[in-house]
Amino acid sequence: MHSFEELAIDFKKRFDTPHFPVQPETLYASCDYFLSLGGKRIRPVMCLMGNELFGEINPDIYHVATAIELFHNFTLIHDDIMDAASLRRGMQTVHTKFGTNTALLGGDVMLVTAYEYLNKISVSYLHRVLTLFNKTAKEVCEGQQLDIDFETKENVSFEEYIKMIELKTSVALAASLQVGAILGGASEGNRRHLYEFGRNLGIAFQIQDDYLDAFGDPEKFGKEAGGDIRQNKKTFLLIHALESSSADQRKELLQLMKDNPEDKVQRVLSIFKACNADQWAWDLKQQYLDIALQHLEDTAVVSSRKKPLMELADYLIQREH
Repeated sequence: MHSFEELAIDFKKRFDTPHFPVQPETLYASCDYFLSLGGKRIRPVMCLMGNELFGEINPDIYHVATAIELFHNFTLIHDDIMDAASLRRGMQTVHTKFGTNTALLGGDVMLVTAYEYLNKISVSYLHRVLTLFNKTAKEVCEGQQLDIDFETKENVSFEEYIKMIELKTSVALAASLQVGAILGGASEGNRRHLYEFGRNLGIAFQIQDDYLDAFGDPEKFGKEAGGDIRQNKKTFLLIHALESSSADQRKELLQLMKDNPEDKVQRVLSIFKACNADQWAWDLKQQYLDIALQHLEDTAVVSSRKKPLMELADYLIQREH
């Protein structure tokens, strides 16, 4: 068994090779540039981990993991356009550097290249892999659309937000693990448990991300706290505060979102704390983590093989405030 770090190094060596032709350079240079920005490569490594949980690594898994990473980067290029983001990982976004039209085409050709990699795997599981890949790709697009819808929707319920996070973020983690399990020869029951492990872990991670954006230490978190508050993003914290606050607190929150005063972040945080949103979010994160770990526990393989996935959960989710 290999650790997440070992598999990440292995995947990086294989992934950091040319994926695109040279011409037309105006198109493919944008793809090469974006991939050069790096990233944690969490999804493809989870794919490898899902495979190794059930046996030796199947050589075809590297084609699938590459397809998953290319698909993820395709979504990021298009997300940056939709968000009008000028920076990604501290560098210029593709549409800022190469223009929006080239960025759209660069994302498209990256998606097509992902399918070319999937087409290299054995036909014995190609249909199952494609079915899961396509289902997940559609769900990610649905989640992104819901996120866009929420920007102008005044009232977003907790259930609606969970569904958006599940589609936009969690299903990709879950499917990465499950497709690895398919190539590892896992039973249907084990594949389902592994999917649920990834899905619930993804939701726990997003709850943590919302929490840290509001209450995290800027030095540890790497960015100034309150970014979501300044942008009026619908987060777990805001939704909970709007649902659980008093009439006066709710009125003040809505006014702060409209007026954007200089002390907005501090005032919103004080309302969050008065509504106990900070502790509520921390406890909710733990609930989803516990569900995820129970599904991993229920996966029918010897416990020693589960250690890398347990370590991954520890890496992604903080256990202490």
